[in-house]
Amino acid sequence: MLTLASTLSDRTRPLHDGRVKVAGFDIAYVGGEPEELFRIALREGRYEITELSMASHILSVARGDSRYIGVPVFPSRAFRHSAIYVRTDRDINGPADLAGRVIGVPEYQQTAALWVRGILREHYGVDLGAIAWKSGGERTPITLPPEIDMQVIAAGDTLEAMLAEGRIDAFIGPRAPACFLDRSAPVARLFPDTRGEEEAYFRTSGFFPIMHCIAIRRDVAAAHPGLARAAFNAFDAGKAMALAELAMVIVLRVSLPWIAAEAMRWRGWWRQVCNSGSAPASSAPTTSSRVEVIPCNVSIQAFSLAAPGCRRPRSTTRSTSSASRGRWTGCGPCLPARASAGRR
Repeated sequence: MLTLASTLSDRTRPLHDGRVKVAGFDIAYVGGEPEELFRIALREGRYEITELSMASHILSVARGDSRYIGVPVFPSRAFRHSAIYVRTDRDINGPADLAGRVIGVPEYQQTAALWVRGILREHYGVDLGAIAWKSGGERTPITLPPEIDMQVIAAGDTLEAMLAEGRIDAFIGPRAPACFLDRSAPVARLFPDTRGEEEAYFRTSGFFPIMHCIAIRRDVAAAHPGLARAAFNAFDAGKAMALAELAMVIVLRVSLPWIAAEAMRWRGWWRQVCNSGSAPASSAPTTSSRVEVIPCNVSIQAFSLAAPGCRRPRSTTRSTSSASRGRWTGCGPCLPARASAGRR
């Protein structure tokens, strides 16, 4: 029996509750929160199949010590303009004002923080080297260029306390800090209209940012060549169930009154972006390493969150070396998954 660990969502629950099977394999399922699942995967390699931080996977592949190889399944995507919190008493009125500030991140290598840094640099022109970064602690070793000022905070200290007490100017993280939620400190989101900013970013870039991937431990992938395909098919079926449920109106499957209308609105919007071919591929945050995945050789539509019929041409993303360039096997909102030149 193999163990598959992931967070529980509308997309993964069909596997966890048995409605969808990984054909040909006996799977035991473990649920959990991302931080703990990633720590176990990266430090112990306990689970044969696991949800994994995309940024940490990139780092481990670049270092050459990756325990896992990725499958082009992305159980978590999210826009992250809403993840930037600033002290309102520091005269920070826009992205440009972040230069020269002290900013906390749960981990510098966290995927949400990676995307935010890329967006700040490429869409707002922020000089990331002019920022002093404070990390809550890294789950795996990380070596940064000398021009990046990043320090791990002292044991026993917390970024939430530092933000509340004014010892940092801003915080980037997917979980809202307590002092923002309870209004106990002068903290607000950098972008008051976060949805407007995120929709504008999507129109410009065409990307719905990947946060996590599904990965198979290398020894298991080698022993079971059919597992990657079977896992992909199962997650694809689970996602199809989740998307279908969003449109059910006789009894709403999600506790939001206009969820079906929102789902239809996004399907139309994704179709428009996919078919326009106007969003530049270079607008994605870039890395210097390949993103190693098992190619499944499936159609764009099998991955797509958009409506069928995406006609956007394939394109290459910018990278620091020609050897590390991969190919986007779909458009941003459909599949921003790079199938690496170093395929297995």
